[in-house]
Amino acid sequence: MLVRFYSSETGELLMFAEAAKTLFQMMGKESSARGSFAQPEMQAAADALRQAVHNESPAPAESDEDEEHPVVRPVTLNSRAWPLIDMLERTGRAGPKANIIWEAPSAF
Repeated sequence: MLVRFYSSETGELLMFAEAAKTLFQMMGKESSARGSFAQPEMQAAADALRQAVHNESPAPAESDEDEEHPVVRPVTLNSRAWPLIDMLERTGRAGPKANIIWEAPSAF
């Protein structure tokens, strides 16, 4: 299932529900079928995601001949969070009428 994010200031963002649910838990948001971020809460949500990414980020790996091929590496929390962090921060700076809404076929 996909979750679609629409911002009054940026482009549309699509995310798999499983990833969105993880990010919503980190921000303290309910993963309902529809919802929104009001402008006053966007920076706090972005900060919560930044902190979670910082806490989850592993130390950089040293170069090794046995290192996995980059194509088979899993997508990290960092990679999944940054598009939403960017949307939250850019929209949050746009003023009091700025908003982000999300929609999914059902609660996730």
